[in-house]
Amino acid sequence: MTDRRLWPANDRVALRSLGLTDRVAVDGTPARLSRSVTDLCRSPGGARERQLLLGENVTTLEFQNGWAFVQTENGYCGYVAADRLDNIHWPTHRVSTFGTHAYTSETMKSEPTMALPFGARLRVIDERPKFFETPQGFVPKKHLRPLDRPFADPVNVAQLHFNVPYLWGGNSTRGIDCSGLIHAALTACDIPCPGDADLQEAALGDALSPDAPLQRGDLIFWPGHVGMMVDEQVMIHANAHAMACVYEPIDNAILRIKTQGDGDVSSRRRLTERAG
Repeated sequence: MTDRRLWPANDRVALRSLGLTDRVAVDGTPARLSRSVTDLCRSPGGARERQLLLGENVTTLEFQNGWAFVQTENGYCGYVAADRLDNIHWPTHRVSTFGTHAYTSETMKSEPTMALPFGARLRVIDERPKFFETPQGFVPKKHLRPLDRPFADPVNVAQLHFNVPYLWGGNSTRGIDCSGLIHAALTACDIPCPGDADLQEAALGDALSPDAPLQRGDLIFWPGHVGMMVDEQVMIHANAHAMACVYEPIDNAILRIKTQGDGDVSSRRRLTERAG
């Protein structure tokens, strides 16, 4: 059965490579997100399913009534407001701190032009003593990291999101959910990662036996939920119980989640791919 989330076709258009004959075949047009955080919706103006950050690449299949039907870098398909896309400013750096601002001039006392979450991507067009100049404004040099220097440890990235408020479908330090946390952590390390927990469970790492000792970076899955081990006893996860991204002993989490009626652990997986 076709997974709607990964199906680059709607009732009118389809990516040409699908070979569908009952709708218009399109090759798609590259574009990038132009706002700090943008909702990726199930339908035009519909429910948020995921979020996209400034500078993320998408393939646009259709524009209609102010909305764009897009496919994201990790294959997720949905709708974004068309005015949040452009086709310029190929990014060179990402925000590497919890958040930062772009400013109108080379001083923190100037007016900010945009608030930027961790992971937002920008193009550096000039280097000043303490700031990088970008199309969005001047950003402190200490807050940006070249895209060709990915993070090495997904756990460190996940921990950067500690206490971020829980947001269903959230993908940023403004608000995040369980799969959004894993996506943020792995993407920053140049490890390909799907958008939702069930897709992540199917695609990431190698399965561990139920009695295998856990280690830093292991992923623990429940039906519809995922967390990442910080060490052999404690995991970090964004969850609606705490309404935040928190640390929790794995034994406590297993008991609590089962007691509240959300089932047993469905798998434990160990990441095998690391950024170069």
